[in-house]
Amino acid sequence: MSAPTNATRTVLAGATVVRPSGVVEAGRVTVEGGRIAAGLRDEAESAEVFDLTGHWVLPGFVDLHVHGGGGASFSAGSAEEALRVVETHRAHGTTTMVASTVTGELGDLADQAAALADLVEQGELAGVHFEGPFIARNRCGAHQPALLRDPDPSDVRKLLDAARGTARMVTLAPELPGGLDSVRLLRDAGVIAAVGHTDADYETTRWAVDAGATVATHLFNAMPPLAHRAPGPVAALLEDERVTVELIDDGVHLHPAALRLARAAAGPDRVALITDAMGAAGMGDGTYPLGPLTVEVVDGVARLRDVGAIAGSTLTLDVAFRRAVTVNGVSVPDAVRALSVNPARLLGLDHRIGSIEEGKDADLVVFDADFALVGVMRRGEWVVRPCP
Repeated sequence: MSAPTNATRTVLAGATVVRPSGVVEAGRVTVEGGRIAAGLRDEAESAEVFDLTGHWVLPGFVDLHVHGGGGASFSAGSAEEALRVVETHRAHGTTTMVASTVTGELGDLADQAAALADLVEQGELAGVHFEGPFIARNRCGAHQPALLRDPDPSDVRKLLDAARGTARMVTLAPELPGGLDSVRLLRDAGVIAAVGHTDADYETTRWAVDAGATVATHLFNAMPPLAHRAPGPVAALLEDERVTVELIDDGVHLHPAALRLARAAAGPDRVALITDAMGAAGMGDGTYPLGPLTVEVVDGVARLRDVGAIAGSTLTLDVAFRRAVTVNGVSVPDAVRALSVNPARLLGLDHRIGSIEEGKDADLVVFDADFALVGVMRRGEWVVRPCP
């Protein structure tokens, strides 16, 4: 590897590169000015060249649903903590992320949204995701039941206003009073309406999708199971081409057969792998806050201290990628769709990120032959620099 001190470009050479046109062996990616360049100019003296023979170069990962990491949480309402979450997940390959909140008092959520909006405007985050408080009590999971409320459109509007145009997604239970009206409000506001933490039946879920819902929040989890006489939300969300389904591939939230079923039913273009990570991601076992609740992490599994319910994950997307490919048998291109292409498209950011194409942001991840992460680049700058 050559490293000229006056380099104006970076070249990743010799790797297997996953591009929209297909997998390119012994490929070459040129980065200039924070973007992916054509790479046709003479590189003799002006480029820093990394020989990545035997490695993979993929587009940076996009996480639609993440609450925390590095011992910090987006729900803390602190820019310092939020940036610690961002830095933790970036070091694991997530170059774009949406900050997810946890159920709280409406005023507290508004304050959190205002603080997170500053970081969105600074380019550190891609938006804000409100997961709760508009969810079903029977499916609340790691959300405080006493703080739940029906999705009154006026309350939904208050949170959107607090986020100052940075709200990207709201998870709600459409069967609750005001649910379908709130889905329509979100659709008209250009915000993703996600069905999750719900007791909705099949028909109500279909109505929600017709009203504008386009995401299944962590499919299977916190919703009625698929049954042959009561197919519920799982069937409705999987069968509708308008819906992207979130899946948590951490070996805890979903049985491998459920993952296979979801991928087979939805197809490669409608699956988004997420972390749903809480503060313990990138850390070790111990006790962590999740909004107003306390979570204990044992052997990497996060559960509420009082009731034992699963409380998010400790997952990072590099691990999700490696599991998808090496454990679940997903092809590398299909894994890239689920981790980069599909979530970027859903967020309306696919003109800038999500694939390795000329002119797009140079958000890249580098994996070795064993699918261990060895390099992360964001907007042309190394977050994790590959060793020579």
